[in-house]
Amino acid sequence: MHPVCFNIDHLTIHWYGVMMAMGFLAGLAIWTFLGKKEGRNLNYCCDLLFWIMVSSIAGARLAYVFSDLKSFLAEPLTILRVDQGGLIYYGGFIGACLAIVVFARIRGENIRTLLDFVVPAVPLAHAFGRIGCLLNGCCYGTEYDGLFAVRYPAQSYSWKIQVDAGEISRFTLHSLPVHPVQLYEVAFNLVLYLFLVWAYRHRKWNGSIAAFYLLTYPFARFWLEFLRGDERMRYMGLSVAQLVSILLFISGAGLWFWSRRKTKS
Repeated sequence: MHPVCFNIDHLTIHWYGVMMAMGFLAGLAIWTFLGKKEGRNLNYCCDLLFWIMVSSIAGARLAYVFSDLKSFLAEPLTILRVDQGGLIYYGGFIGACLAIVVFARIRGENIRTLLDFVVPAVPLAHAFGRIGCLLNGCCYGTEYDGLFAVRYPAQSYSWKIQVDAGEISRFTLHSLPVHPVQLYEVAFNLVLYLFLVWAYRHRKWNGSIAAFYLLTYPFARFWLEFLRGDERMRYMGLSVAQLVSILLFISGAGLWFWSRRKTKS
């Protein structure tokens, strides 16, 4: 595991940025595949990707910057270094949702229909992002010496935290073993992706796919947060991601019942 993919002279390409790009391209491929029978051609999908890409990256980065605003104000130029990590998924998700609403209004489309079209690609793109997290060394797990445990090299995020806590020496070549939380989330997202693609083909009402996603991913994320070992802002014993997960789950339940009732009426 190493955050740097390769170097070209003075230009450093990080794995996090590469995986993020792979995630967006995967989303484009899925939308193109699903849109063939619906009149959504490649140009349409590229326009959609542009809106979502810009909004999601901006939302994810803003959420991360505000979570550590003091550090970023001291070095403002680092705000733009998204290739090195530092994106909060829920910030990107909310930014993407706003982009979808605006895109649907401009195109004169039903918002729930467009949400259902976009959502199946989300967990696949997210899985690529979490692989980037693993390679970058961020979003690591709590200490765990079991079958799936991973160790990060010296100078990684988890290594530095453990050194500062006095758990290991600064001469140690790797961190203590921790949960590979990123891989747990990759596995869940891949299963969810396969199900959503199948469900999209068999959906019975608009909004059902988006609602199902909001009922499943936030639920899984809520519990995975207990295995996170990196520093987390907490309120009432819960991380910000867990609080947002609760709100999104409630939103998913509301969207599910409202969309179903609207369809029947």
